[in-house]
Amino acid sequence: MSAPEERNVTLKERQWAYLDQIAQKYGLPDESKALRCLVDFAIEQTEHETSIFQEIRCFDC
Repeated sequence: MSAPEERNVTLKERQWAYLDQIAQKYGLPDESKALRCLVDFAIEQTEHETSIFQEIRCFDC
């Protein structure tokens, strides 16, 4: 397993708020852990890739 690599991620305020809420709800150390959980889930769920990445969800247009 490789060491974590720090990167910048640009998110809307409501997206950061969601990650914070999830981190608190599930006792995660911070928002970055919540985001990593989501990314890991997307990686594992290859059968849902089209639904995750091609379905248009325009909450902030």
